[in-house]
Formats: sequence, structure tokens, C-alpha cells
Amino acid sequence: MRAITSDLGPTRLLEIVLPEQASHHGTLHGVNALQIMGKAAFACATRHARCPVVMAKADCIEFRRAIRIGAVIDVNAQVVFQGRSSMTVTVEIAPDPAEAREDTPAITGRFMMVAVDRDGVPVPIPLSDTRLAEESCP
Repeated sequence: MRAITSDLGPTRLLEIVLPEQASHHGTLHGVNALQIMGKAAFACATRHARCPVVMAKADCIEFRRAIRIGAVIDVNAQVVFQGRSSMTVTVEIAPDPAEAREDTPAITGRFMMVAVDRDGVPVPIPLSDTRLAEESCP
């Protein structure tokens, strides 16, 4: 595995925390936060690998502070390491800067994503951004 920098940069999503995503405390429920983070990791890894990906692992999930119903959240995902067919994607959720009281993200996590072919078999990720997806992802 090696540290990488992607020409694509981070993937950014904006979401609104809706009442159906909240716990009985009126804050974003953990399972819904994980769903949002998984979606961001998937989008980021798919753009990077230029082929289908699956999630192999989610870890280091930290809930640092609550996010209330109605908050606009900024979700940022970035590939930080790449192996032969796997990528490590870090994801951060932060309240919109206008609403934030702190500079640190409210929720962070790390996801291992694996590039796969149509049959779900791991395939190599292209080393060059100029290489076509069809060359490495049958």
C-alpha cells in the first residue's frame, strides 16, 4: 500500500439532516451517519478507480459531537492510500461552516474499498490517470 494523491481531489457532498434520520434526541442517528459516509466513500473510490467498487471494511468511526435535525452537513471523502485493488478512503462529516462552532469534523471514519469486475472479483486499480477504465476493470 502506498500514499497517493488523486488528481480528482476530495469528493464533497452536502446533505440536510431530516427528522427521519434522527434519534429520539433530535440528532443524526449513528446508523444514518454511517450510511451517508458509506455513500461518500463509494462515490470517491468509484471516481478514483474508474470501475465498480465494494466496501470491505469500515473502521475508526468517531462520533465527536452531535448534529441536530435541520443542519446542513458537509461530507468530504478522500482516497489516502491505494493498494493493488484496494483503497483507503477517509470521510469527515462537519456541520456547514456557517453553523459550525468548531473547526474539527463532528464525525470521522475510514473505509476500505475494493475495485471489482462484473463478477465481484478484485481487479487492479489503474496506476495512471490517463489509462482507460476498460483496461483494468473488465
